[in-house]
Amino acid sequence: MHTDKTDIKNAAPTRRAMFPGSFNPFTIGHQSLVDRGLELFDSIVIAVGISATKEVGEEEIISRLEPIRQLYEGNERVEVTYYTGLTIDAARRHGCKFLLRGIRNSIDMEYERSLADINRRISGIETVLLLTLPELSAVSSSAVRELQRYGHDVSGFMPSPPPDN
Repeated sequence: MHTDKTDIKNAAPTRRAMFPGSFNPFTIGHQSLVDRGLELFDSIVIAVGISATKEVGEEEIISRLEPIRQLYEGNERVEVTYYTGLTIDAARRHGCKFLLRGIRNSIDMEYERSLADINRRISGIETVLLLTLPELSAVSSSAVRELQRYGHDVSGFMPSPPPDN
């Protein structure tokens, strides 16, 4: 079989993004950003950031990773992992040229813009900011944790498990 070298040269480069966060827990807001990000990128690495200043055991890391892995099980375009250290270093290790981040409000915007500027300057990695859907703008991991702490049902803020095939 003959392969035309121009086909290889003209092949589109892979657009791979890292979606970093603490994801404690991963909410429907996060899921929405990943699902919308898959419209823009060929693949997304969901990366749970583990702070080097906090002692986090393997059990806690697994408890954050497993629900996300189950949610995207079978989707070859999504990888779920964790990292310590700088996000841009983790992005490079995973071959990502983009960071995907969500914006809920103007406070998020200013914070994310500053980080994006620094990350671009020191690494060349671009940050793509997606506005959170209006109906999800109040959903945050910290709010969900607070509701859980006081015994409230948080299922409406958590991703639904994938349907059985």
